[in-house]
Parts: sequence; structure tokens; C-alpha cells
Amino acid sequence: MYPIEYSEPVFRPPSEWKSLILQVTNGCSWNRCSFCDMYTAENKKFRPKKTDDIEQEILKVIQSGLPVGRVFLADGDAMMLPFKRLKEILELIKKYLPQVTRVSSYCLPRNLTNKTVEQLTELRALGLSLMYVGCESGDDEVLQLIEKGETYQSSLVALNKIKQAGMKSSVMILNGLGGPELSQQHAINSAKLMNEAQPDYLSTLVVSFPLGQERFAKNFPEHQPFRLLNQQELFHEMKVLLSELELDKTIFRSDHASNYLVLKGVLGKDKDKLVNTVQMAIEKSKHIPIRQEWQRGL
Repeated sequence: MYPIEYSEPVFRPPSEWKSLILQVTNGCSWNRCSFCDMYTAENKKFRPKKTDDIEQEILKVIQSGLPVGRVFLADGDAMMLPFKRLKEILELIKKYLPQVTRVSSYCLPRNLTNKTVEQLTELRALGLSLMYVGCESGDDEVLQLIEKGETYQSSLVALNKIKQAGMKSSVMILNGLGGPELSQQHAINSAKLMNEAQPDYLSTLVVSFPLGQERFAKNFPEHQPFRLLNQQELFHEMKVLLSELELDKTIFRSDHASNYLVLKGVLGKDKDKLVNTVQMAIEKSKHIPIRQEWQRGL
């Protein structure tokens, strides 16, 4: 455990479990997405952390003697910081932790609106090499219903900037986000966005509401009420998504604990195999490993 006093709760991508979590902001500046219970007005008020405080935390880590190979910039909205502040933080990491091989961060597409490709390239040279981008969907109707504050186009612009700067992107799509009525267009347009962006990594997880879905469902019209997709509907949506994807060398993972069916591969070389696996889950579910309800979670 690193000797840092965190403002709880703290979230990080599963692949950052060995990283030093450096909390450079608190909470999320947008904090309006109706599907997200990570940060709420009750448990976290957004604020950036002072650079001097970040430096002192890095020094405490050094004094502890604990090894640091990677750094993840938390909380959910570190990239909203101005370029100058991000540069200062990365320079501190480079100064005190020169052995670090990767710095990463969550990234809302809107946070790159006021950052040029040249600025992002400079941040990449200082070690920031991976952005986790929660696109959630490529469908504008779904994005509006979930109050994401993004569009297909804004997500594409951000992903292209990341690629042009020489950084890698890891994109998340949420299965079941549009409910049964919008399932088809959610899958098709999400695939379309990924085909244009060609991210380095693509992951999916199943949307769920451990604190209840009232806040989320209220945005859907009465004639099109939201409900969670059942297992078979989720499989069909995944099949549409995979069938529509035309990726060159994207590492694909659908192995989060929320998923009924674990899928791993590289798209496109493993596309046919993955589509066939989903088809088997649809037709012959008894002949393929599928998580039981008690095995699933966030």
C-alpha cells in the first residue's frame, strides 16, 4: 500500500492494479452521466489537487521504498487539467520516478478540445502514453439519453488526436446501454465509431445499476421505457457489434465480471472465432462456459 491519503472512493482500470494511483484531481468535473454511480455530488466535489501537494505525495512514495513501475493519474477526470498543469505533473514523475515506464489516465473526449496534437505529443514525450476513453456508445441518440455530453463526432475527434500524438487509446463500450429498443443502433454505431478510430484496445462490459436505475431510466420516453437486457438479448447485441467491427489489430476484451460470456482476441484476425463463440452461446448455451448470476458483478 502506497503511503498516500486518498480521497475515497478511488477507481482505476483493472489493468492498473499494479500502478501507483496518483490522485491529481478529485471526482469528475462533468459528473452528469446518468449511468454512472462512481462519483456523486454527495460523496465527491470536483477539485484539482495543487502541484505542491502532488510533489509531496511522490516524495512520500520514494521514502517508503515501494517499487513504482507505472503511474495512473486519478480520479476520473485528470485530463481536464490545463496542459501546463499536466506538464508540471509529468515532469515531477520524470524527475523523481525516472524508472516509470508508463503513465496513463482516464480521458473524457471533451477534455481534449482545448489541447492541440502538439501539446499532447509533448505530454507523450514526458511519459503519458495511454488514455482510457469511456465512449460508452457511438450512437448519438443513446449518448443524449444517458447525458454523456458527447457525440459520435466529439469522441472520434478525441480518439484521432490521441493517435496523432503517438499515444494509445483503450476504449470502453457499455453493452445494453440503449435497452431493447435501441440495442441494434447502439451496437452498429458503436462499431462504426471504432472502425473509424481504430483504437489500440477495446473493452465491453454490461451496464448495471447497483444503486437502482431510477435516475438512468427517467430520461427514456414513456413509449420507449428502459429495461436491462436479458442474457440472450445481450448475446445478440454482442453479435451485432462484433459482426460490424472492421478493425486491423485492436486487442479486444469482454472479460469484465459483469459479462456473462468471456471473450478475448485480436480484431480483426479473431473476429470469426469470436462471432462463432457468441452464436454458440445463443444456440447451445449448455455447451459453452457462461457465468452464472452469482458469479457476475461490477
